[in-house]
Amino acid sequence: MNMSRKQIIIGTVVLLVLLGTGLAVKKLFFGKPKATFVTADAVRMDLEESVLATGIVKAFKTVEVGSQVTGQLQTLHVELGDRVKKGQLLAEIDPVLQKNTLMDAEAEVVNLAAQKRSKQALLKQYELAFKRQSRMNAQDASSRSDLESAQAQLESTGCDISALDAQIRKARIAVDNAKANLGYHHISAPIDGIVISIDTEEGQTVVSTQSSTTIITLATLDTMTVKAKISEADVNRVRPGLTTYFTLLGDSDTRYYGKLRAIEPGPVSSSTSSSSSSSSSSSSSAIYYYGLFEVPNPAGRLKVSMTAQVSILLNQVRQALCIPVSALGEKLKDNRYRVRVLKDGEALERTIRTGISNNVQVQVLEGLREGEKVVVGDSTTLPATEASGAMGAPPGGRR
Repeated sequence: MNMSRKQIIIGTVVLLVLLGTGLAVKKLFFGKPKATFVTADAVRMDLEESVLATGIVKAFKTVEVGSQVTGQLQTLHVELGDRVKKGQLLAEIDPVLQKNTLMDAEAEVVNLAAQKRSKQALLKQYELAFKRQSRMNAQDASSRSDLESAQAQLESTGCDISALDAQIRKARIAVDNAKANLGYHHISAPIDGIVISIDTEEGQTVVSTQSSTTIITLATLDTMTVKAKISEADVNRVRPGLTTYFTLLGDSDTRYYGKLRAIEPGPVSSSTSSSSSSSSSSSSSAIYYYGLFEVPNPAGRLKVSMTAQVSILLNQVRQALCIPVSALGEKLKDNRYRVRVLKDGEALERTIRTGISNNVQVQVLEGLREGEKVVVGDSTTLPATEASGAMGAPPGGRR
């Protein structure tokens, strides 16, 4: 009996020891982990608030040089990329057709002049006949009808001569036009520029109808115009005079600066898609407006039709104190937000006042000092793998 009580006591003690050990192990290995925080430093950087747009690079001035006459392109005196001066000979059209037209017009003038001389000779004859009939009629030596016939012939011949005068003037105008057209077979440069396209090659026939056929396109490339497509959501935020810059797809490090010159009042394009049924209908559209500005191009690096990534600067601050936008918490009045600041391993809530933002970084005007760490996430809100992987690289790092 005594032995049984002793065994019970020993068993109870062992059980309590095992239970305590189990609780200690559970607390040590399976207890709630301490929260870890993903942070970013409050740092100083240059910050820009801007409207982004996609643009296209155009020549400041473009002229399509065409032909006003029909004929074969006989000689082309320039090549693609050549720089030409105003008045320089660019091309020659075969002048045979224009020469024939000129000779035909000149022959018509000679023909009409000969007809006029013939009528003038008749006019003299009819004048003499009318005078003779007038004297004879006064002496009752001829009938009244003979006098009237002579008078009609005289007046009719005078009208024929007037008509011939009009035809001669018209024929001389045709001669002047033919001479002008003959001059058009020499095509000269209307401006100083660079040949950016050749649309008609030597040997091709140029047919001039209601509009002239383009042979060569000239452009001035020392200054380029950028046409930026600004969405209707942003167009009221921009105005002429704002600083603009753009980068190219193949060179994102080089910025080309200019000043916004104008915003076209009419939309660029609108694409509308709609679907409807017997009970409902829906439509959507995208409206853009061209913003225009010029940039110098002395080195010729900018080419026609290049794609430009355009930024129109609304505000700009040098060495502003900034934190990531993702660190902002509850929004209050007057551009104030709640943020959590890490201090001694604890996240303390604080209110800050913000300035401009580029949607990645935001300027801090009040409530933070440079170097303080703001919380952008913690292990209680992120999956374990994300929290452990993000600890060493807080978002919104220095730029």
